[in-house]
Amino acid sequence: MKKLLIADDEPLVQIGIKSMLNWADFGIEICGTAVNGQNALEMIEEYSPEIVISDIRMPIMNGLELAKTSRETYGRIPLFIFLTSYEEFQLIKEAMSYEAIDYLIKLELNADALSEAVKKALSRLDTLQVSLEYKESGRPLLQSYFEKFFMRLLHNLFENEEQFLLQAKDLKLDFDDSCYFAAFCEIREDSHKDMDYTKLMNLYNSTLQMAKEIIGKHLPAYVFSLDMKHFAVIFHLPKAENFKEDIVSQCFINAAEMVHNYFNVSLFTGVGTPVIRPLNISESYQEARQAFARSSDAEPAVIFTSSDTALMRNAFNISVFKSEITKAFNEFDTDVLYQTLTEIIELFESHPMRFSQAADGACNILYLALSLLPDGEKNMAEIFSAYNDGYRSIYRFTTVSQISEWMSTFRDGLCDVLKSKRKTYKAHVITNVQKYINNHVTEKLSLNEVAGIFGLSPNYLSILFKKNCQLGFSEYIAQAKVNKAKTLLLEQDMKIYEAADQLGFESAFYFSKVFKKVTGLSPREFIQQNTIREYEED
Repeated sequence: MKKLLIADDEPLVQIGIKSMLNWADFGIEICGTAVNGQNALEMIEEYSPEIVISDIRMPIMNGLELAKTSRETYGRIPLFIFLTSYEEFQLIKEAMSYEAIDYLIKLELNADALSEAVKKALSRLDTLQVSLEYKESGRPLLQSYFEKFFMRLLHNLFENEEQFLLQAKDLKLDFDDSCYFAAFCEIREDSHKDMDYTKLMNLYNSTLQMAKEIIGKHLPAYVFSLDMKHFAVIFHLPKAENFKEDIVSQCFINAAEMVHNYFNVSLFTGVGTPVIRPLNISESYQEARQAFARSSDAEPAVIFTSSDTALMRNAFNISVFKSEITKAFNEFDTDVLYQTLTEIIELFESHPMRFSQAADGACNILYLALSLLPDGEKNMAEIFSAYNDGYRSIYRFTTVSQISEWMSTFRDGLCDVLKSKRKTYKAHVITNVQKYINNHVTEKLSLNEVAGIFGLSPNYLSILFKKNCQLGFSEYIAQAKVNKAKTLLLEQDMKIYEAADQLGFESAFYFSKVFKKVTGLSPREFIQQNTIREYEED
C-alpha cells in the first residue's frame, strides 16, 4: 500500500479528503494528517509517505516551503498535490517548479478531480520507481536510460535491430504498433532571461511535465528532454490511418496554450510524417526538425510537407558519422571524438553560407552529448562557464564562424573532461555490468546480449572487463552463477538438477563441470564437505 499524508489547517477539509474517495481502491492508506507545514515535515520524516496532499496557505510553514524543504531533504518522493482557496498563477508556477502533480481549487474540489490527481501521482510514482529499479539493478543509467535509448532511436545509432530489440525488451517497451512519428519542440522564455540557473531548470522541468501530460491525453506518446530548452516526442499508434493531422496539431496547440497560461513561455513544434518501422523513426525526426524551421507565432505547430523536401536535402545528416560518434561516446574514446568533431567543424567551415545546416548539426551533437554521456548537463555547464548563457549561447548565433568557435570549445572541453574522468566512467560501466549480471544470474547471459543492452560493442566490453576485473566476461558469469548455486544447494536445499535448471544451465552435467572448474569440487562433493563441517561444529 502507498502512504498518503494530508496537510491542511482546516479540520473540515481533512475530513472531506478522507471521505471523498475509497482510498483502498487506489492501493493507498492515509498515514496521518498535519495542521501546518512543520508538523507535516515531521510526519514525512516519520512515515515516509509517497504522496502528500497539502494546502498552500498554512501557518508556521506553508505548503510551498514544505515542498521545497522536502525536495531538498528527501528528493523527488513524496509527490505533492496542492490545494488552495483561490486561483493565483504565481502560486501555480512555484508549485509546478517543485514538480507538483496537480493544483486543485478547494471550492471546486470533487471526487473526480481528486481521483484524477491521485491517478497522475500513482503514474508518476511508477515512472520514478522504475528509474530507481534500473539504477539499483545496475542497468546503464548514465543520464537516463530511457532518454539514452530514445536518443539512439532518434539518431539511428543502434548498431542493428537486435541491439534495438534487446534494449527495448530490457526497458519493457513494446514496439508492436504500425504507425510512429516524431515531433521536435522548443520552449521559449523571453520574459525569464534574468532567472538564475536553478529557477530556469525548474521552469523547464515544470513546462515539460505539463506538456507531457497534455500530449499524453490526446495521443499515446513518449516525451523526453533533449536539453534545457528542447524536447522530443515519439507517438505510437496502432495503424497508419489513426494519424490525423488536425488531432496532432490540436494536441500541440492545447499544450502551448496551457504552458503559456501557467508559465508565460511559448511552445513551438515541428512534426514529422508517419513511418511503419521503429528504426525509421529517425527519418520522421529529421522531418520534424525541418518542419520546425517554419513554426511561428501565427503557426506554432507545423507538420512536415512536400515543400520541406528541399530543406531535407540540405540538412545535416549525423548518421554519416554514426560509427565514430557511437564509439566515441560509448567507449569514452577521446582520440576518435576529437578527430570526428574536427571533421565536422571543417565541414561547417567549408560551407560558410549554410548557417542553418551548421546550427542544426551542432545542436544534434549537443543533444547526444547531454543524454549519452555521464553528467551531461553538469559537464556542459563547466565547459561553457565562460559564456554568459552557457552552452545555450548556441541558440543566439547567426553565423557559421560563431558555430565553429562554439564547436571548438565543445570539442576541446569535452575531450578534457573525458580524459580526466575516463577511469571513473569506465569503472562505473563495469560496476553496472557486474550488478546487472548478479541481478540476472538465473538467466542465460551472453556477451553479445549484455553488450547490446549497455550499447557497447561485444569486443570492447570483453576487453574492458578483462582489464578491470582480472577475469574474463564468461569467467565472471560462471563465478556469479556458482556463488548463487552454493546458496541454492545449502540454504534452500535444492537438488543439483534443480539448481542447474534455475541458473539457466543446459544440463546438470554442464552445471557440475562449471561448478568444479570454479571451486575445485563437484556440487555433490561441495554439499558433502559442508555437511561434514556442520556435523563437526555441532
